[in-house]
Amino acid sequence: MQTFRGKCGNYFEFILKVSIMFCCTESEITLRSHFEDAYRRSRVPVIQEIERRVCGCDYGGNSWTTKEQADALIGQLRLDKHSDLLDLGAGTGWPGIYMAKETGCAVSLVDLPEIGLQLAKKRAAEEGLEQRVSVTIADAADLPFAKGSFDAISHSDLLCCLIRKDVVLQQCVRVLRPQGYMAFTVISITRNLSKTQHERAIANAPGFAEIEIDYHSLLKNTGWRVTDWSDLTDEYRESCVRQIDADAENQSALENLLGSQETKERASNWGAKLDAMNDGLLLRELFVCQPA
Repeated sequence: MQTFRGKCGNYFEFILKVSIMFCCTESEITLRSHFEDAYRRSRVPVIQEIERRVCGCDYGGNSWTTKEQADALIGQLRLDKHSDLLDLGAGTGWPGIYMAKETGCAVSLVDLPEIGLQLAKKRAAEEGLEQRVSVTIADAADLPFAKGSFDAISHSDLLCCLIRKDVVLQQCVRVLRPQGYMAFTVISITRNLSKTQHERAIANAPGFAEIEIDYHSLLKNTGWRVTDWSDLTDEYRESCVRQIDADAENQSALENLLGSQETKERASNWGAKLDAMNDGLLLRELFVCQPA
């Protein structure tokens, strides 16, 4: 569902609000509000500087995908100027817009927070990519596209922010062409932890990182076969270290933006997350798949 401005703007905003009420759980809505706050700050110079240090980009990214990993995704998805790419949980357009710029592919950016997609449209215009970038406000578990609409699908650390992971993966099978590829990263909790370790992992992971079965099994159960897999946990840890260092170097500017208390809490949260990774409690993986 797209949001259109003009005389009918209020109508479409009403429809969007109604659709959100029925497509998401209360916990998912709360998490989405967190992303909306982050998107509002994403164009502030200090936030852009920190993001460039951490991920090598300044789109206002909502994942841990680095520029190096985005470059690898282009090859893993077999993208070229003839490709139709679907980027789910696209936020402000990273890495979907970047991949369109690098390959000439067309990309459909899908997410629920409207503010992120508004910023993505603006970024696409700044890059001269208006004709190749479209935005759609939609739930990843109920995609408004016909069967076989895309050659490739990407999503970065999205499934760990959603409850209905199986439904999302089934929707992806439906809209992907038979010979197409899906590539995604996801953060999960290491298995067989003690009760205390598990509680620490939950506290430092994305909102819905816990999963009853492993992702290899989930993908098989939802109509996928894995063609490639990588453990990106070390890179995840390195990004977190860069985040902590960049925040420390920009502490004064962050305090002016966020206030002293929130800046302290932010530093504490990054430190706890890094400790959890160093103790082997969190895992970040990359999967490349095709329809089974």
